[in-house]
Order: sequence, then structure tokens, then C-alpha cells
Amino acid sequence: MVSLLLALFAIEDDFSPDPECQRRGLAFFLDGCGKHRGILVAETDVGVIAMATVQILVSTAQGGPVGLVEDVVVRADCRGRGVGRRLMAAVSAWAVERGLTRLQLLADRDNQPALDFYRRIGWQGTQLVCLRYLPPGD
Repeated sequence: MVSLLLALFAIEDDFSPDPECQRRGLAFFLDGCGKHRGILVAETDVGVIAMATVQILVSTAQGGPVGLVEDVVVRADCRGRGVGRRLMAAVSAWAVERGLTRLQLLADRDNQPALDFYRRIGWQGTQLVCLRYLPPGD
């Protein structure tokens, strides 16, 4: 999964690939019961070829739980075979099982193939703008 994340972050301007950070993040993600977060993967005999993560948040707009989808990536040599579509269907099923009323994700505005993919499978753009703040470190 680290290699998939490194490939993903290499094409996103807002993030820098860092294997140690990706390992630490995955370990943190996998720690605990998994009730409020999950990592979904697609595997073949060669190993993990695709992944997505989901975290449950509370939305006052929806009046209940929603999901934040991140880290959606399919290995480059496996794209165009329906892997991403099946992975996102699994994400949707995960959300339905937990009673989530909305899924949301962020995509790089310059990643047109990803944006086209999400639109093809029914995701819609919004008028919201993503902002971030990095608290000063010690």
C-alpha cells in the first residue's frame, strides 16, 4: 500500500511522497477496531493493486454520519480494467452498511483522468472550496 500511496502523492501538488509518513499513516489507520475507518483494497496474485480509505465524520448538514474518502489509487498498469469502479462500489457498500448519508472526497483539480472517472461513476462537483491549515510544529 505504501508504494500505491507514493505513486498517488507524486502526482498531487499538495503532498510530498514520504515512505515513512505513509507507513506511519497506514499503521495509525489500521490501529483500533476499524468501526470509524476502513481501508479497502483490490488484490491479485501479485498483491495489492488498488486501495481507498474511508473515515466516518459527523455532518450537521446531513444530520448524521458521512464518509470522507481518501487515498483512491489504482496501480498504473491495472487501470482501465474496472478495478477502480469495483473499488468505489465497495466503498459505497461500506458506507451503506454503516448508515452514511453522503460520501465526499478531494481530487487534484489538475488530475483530469481522475475527475472524469469520478463523474462517470456518479460523483458530482460542489461549490465548496477545500482549505487547509498546518499548525506550527514545535
